[in-house]
Formats: sequence, C-alpha cells, structure tokens
Amino acid sequence: MQALLNILSGVALLVWGTHLVRTGILRLYGGPLRRLLRRSAGHRGTAFLAGLAVAGLLQSSTATALIVAAYAGQGLIATAPALAVMLGADVGTSLVTVVLSLELHWLAPMLIVAGVTLFLRRQDSPIGRFGRILIGLGLILFALQWIRTATHPIVDAAGVKVLFATLTGDVLLDVLVAAIAAVVVYSSLAVVLLVATLAELNIIGLPVALGLVLGANLGSGLLAMLSTIHAEPDARRVTLGNFLFKLIGCALAIPLIGHAVAAAQPAGLVPATAVVAFHLAFNVLLAAVFLGLTNPIARLAERLLPSPPLTEDPSRPRHLDPSALDTPALAIGNAARETLRIADMIEEMLRGMLVVLKDNDRELAARLSKRDDAVDKLYTAVKLYLSQASRGALSERETRRLADIVSFAINLEQVGDIIERILEDIVERKIDKGRSFSAAGVNEIVDLHRRLVANLGLATSVFLNGDDKSARELLAQKVLFRDLERSYAEAHLARLAGNTIESIETSSLHLDLISDLRRINSHFCTVAYPILEEAGVLARTRLIEPPPDDAGDLADDAGQVPKDAPRAV
Repeated sequence: MQALLNILSGVALLVWGTHLVRTGILRLYGGPLRRLLRRSAGHRGTAFLAGLAVAGLLQSSTATALIVAAYAGQGLIATAPALAVMLGADVGTSLVTVVLSLELHWLAPMLIVAGVTLFLRRQDSPIGRFGRILIGLGLILFALQWIRTATHPIVDAAGVKVLFATLTGDVLLDVLVAAIAAVVVYSSLAVVLLVATLAELNIIGLPVALGLVLGANLGSGLLAMLSTIHAEPDARRVTLGNFLFKLIGCALAIPLIGHAVAAAQPAGLVPATAVVAFHLAFNVLLAAVFLGLTNPIARLAERLLPSPPLTEDPSRPRHLDPSALDTPALAIGNAARETLRIADMIEEMLRGMLVVLKDNDRELAARLSKRDDAVDKLYTAVKLYLSQASRGALSERETRRLADIVSFAINLEQVGDIIERILEDIVERKIDKGRSFSAAGVNEIVDLHRRLVANLGLATSVFLNGDDKSARELLAQKVLFRDLERSYAEAHLARLAGNTIESIETSSLHLDLISDLRRINSHFCTVAYPILEEAGVLARTRLIEPPPDDAGDLADDAGQVPKDAPRAV
C-alpha cells in the first residue's frame, strides 16, 4: 500500500511540476510568446516554427492551443495558420519529452534549491517567477526519479502484473486509457513520461507503451477541445482541426505499432528511449503529412462549426472566452473588447435619445430602454468573467488594467441607467403632456449632446490606448462641459424671466436634462484619472493653497481655535 501511495505521489509531483513550468512561463514571457504567435501567422512555415518554440517553452501543447484558439476567436489569426501552429506545438512538446527523459536526476536538487531561493527572495518580481519555473523543472526530474524508485518494490507483485496485463493485446483499450489519463491529469507530457518510466522498468511491454503514447496524443487533442467547448466557433475550429489531425494520425499509426516494435529491437533502443522516440516520430510525421493540408482541414472545421447568424441576442457576450482565463493577458483583452461593445451600445442609446427628444418617438424610447437591459447583462458578464481570472497570475500592470476595465464598465452601466431614466422623463413629462422646448433650449441640448458623443469617443480612445495626452484633453473637455452646463442653465433662467411659454412649461425637465448630461459626461471622464495619476500629473486636490496670512483659517480647518477668536460666554 505504501509503495502504491509513493507512486501516486510521484505522478502528482510530475503533474504539478509541469503546471508550475507552464504557468510560470506564461506569467514571465506570456506577452512576448503571444506576440510571436500572432506575428508568425502569415505563413505556414513560420507559424509551425512559432508553435514549436512556444510549446517547447510552455511544455504544453494544450496551453498553446488555448492561446491560439483565443486569438482565432478574436479574429487575429485564421484557422489554417492556427492549425500550422498546433502542428509545431505538438513537435515542440515531443522534443521537451526527449530532453526530460534523459538521465538528469542529478540536476533536480540544484534546480529546486535555486528556484526556491529566488522565489522566496522576490516572489512578485520576474526573478521570483523565474524561480518558480526552476522549481517546476526540478520537480519534474525529481518526480521521474521518485517513480522509478517507488516502482521497484512492486514490479514483481502479482496484483500489479494482473493490473497491467489487462492492457496487453488490445491497442484500442490502451489508446482509450491513455487518452482519459491525459485529460484527467491535464498533461499529455506527464503521461508520456510516466509511460516511458513504466516501460523502462518492464512493467508494461513496448507494444502496450506505444499504444499508450498514441492515446496520450489523442487525449491532448481531446483536452483542448473540452477546454474550448464554451468558446466561439472560430476558436473551437482550431482545437477541432488539431483533434482531427491526431485522430487520423492514430488511425494510421495503430496498424504500424508492430513494425515500430520490430524496428526498435535491431536499433538497440531501450524501452524508455523507444517510447520517447516513437512519440517524437509520430508528431514529426504528423506535421510532415498535414502541414500542407491545413487549408482543407480548416474548411472542414468551418463546415462542422459554422459561424452563428449575426442576428443574435445583443446581451450575449461575444468575447468572454472561458478557455482564456488561465492566460490573464488574454482574459483581460477579451474583457476589454466586451467593454467596448458596452460603449457601442451606450453610444447607440445616446444618439437615439436625441431622436426621441426631437421627434417624440415612443417606440424608439421603448427599444432604447430595453437596450439598457443588455448593457446591464454585459456589465455583469464582464465583472464575473474578470473575477474568475487567477489574481495570483497577474502582474502589477495587468492588475491595474483589470481594475481600469471594471471601473470603465461600471461607469458605462451607470450611464445606461441615467439614459433610461432620461427617456422615461421625456415620455412622461414632454411627450405625454404635449409640451416642447424653446428653440434656444433645443439648441443648447443639441450642443451638449454633440459634445457628449464626442467625449464618449475620446474616452473610448483613452480606454484603449492609455494615452496621457488624450486623457488630459478629456479632462479639459470635462471642465468645458461643466461651464457650458452652468451657462445654459443661467440662459434658461433668463428665458423664464422673459416669460417664454415653452421655457416655463419644460423648465424642470430642461434643467434636469442638462444636469443629467453633465453627469453622464463625468462618468465618461473618469477613465482619464488612473492614467494621469500613474503619469504623476494629477493633483490630489483642487483647493488653492491659501496665503501665509490665512493661518487662522488653516487653524480652523485643523480643528484649532485662533488666539484672537471670541470666546463663548
């Protein structure tokens, strides 16, 4: 029993080590790796090499698949080059398997000690994240040695022989078992390394080991499909095409297992070496055969997963891909794109609001009010989506960006509520009562509305680019808008003094309306504050410093009584 627990703990360490390496590299080099994938998508050859490099660093073709699928879902990469990336990723993972299968157990203690030292000294720095990667590599090597050591006492046990004997002679069963194992442990790399270790200890025969290797490859494709099952069709086509590659490759390779075993014996390959060599050869041959067939497979995937009709529910998120949550930068980008959809809806409501005001269009007012329900749902979806992102995997810059997205989404949602209330007021206090604004009043509202729409566009630009120059301009527009609102309110009061009938009838609505427009503009302008604060150009207070002779006033402000102040009797 103890020996079995030791083996299970070794497998757990192996899986955990691959997870540490994958997440550590994503946190440290995620941005450059994603840029490499996106820039290499123009040609199948460069896409293949980019996939090989990225998967070689991440030690996971599944993690690479999730990144590429997210890009495909965002329209940043077509299906065919994305499939070329995946072929390269599978070869890259195979090369990592070859390296990790070497006798490097002496390196494990050095990697773990160095990694822990770096991680504990500076956990939140790039050095600390690099230490996390070293810890993962050390755990992988240590786990492989641990499994070898823990397995020796039970190699000759009758129960173990019976257990592994069930895998002998049925290749399809071997493939199925390994595919399920790869999905369960979330790593085909860990499964292949484990199979190589078991083959080295003669616990399983070489034919069984090669069947398990095929199953591990098939399981990695299935795992990627399951991870993107809730994503957009454009994203799922990538994982579907990659799974088809592996499925066809396994179907072609199963009859050749006997030939592979026969070729390994005269070559003098030990079982462990034969396993990793077969794994590498399978993926290299798969890439050689299918690299020129990415376009037909892409077309097949597009037919199997067609794009949904454009007339879909506007409140349904389009860019919040759950499979990207493990990659914080991708998740943040998805949330930003969805927030821009909210901004587009707000602009539509703003423009429609003026039409309702001018034309007394009740039906349009009702449709725009329903659009606020879509804004509320999208805001909730963005908030919940970002709450699921792993905060521990976020850098300081990504944390700030996440907070900015949530803040902008909150302000847009509040703007939607204000517009809905304005529409209700227009219907109840103007359209139902048959009232109208004066010509001067309409011109004032139109001017404020025009500036408001322009400021929304400027706020969106600031949200996207983080440009401090545009942020300064936005705050300047806020001051101008506030001054105009005061000026137009005074002009309205002057018209009241002149007994203008239209101004008297709509006085309350007019003042409320321009005040609400100023409030909406203030919500738009909040996006500029974090940028200017980070740039160090935002004053902490708008109060003007008093002159030195106002020390008494300062004392009052501080809760102190000046010496010359009169005493209460």
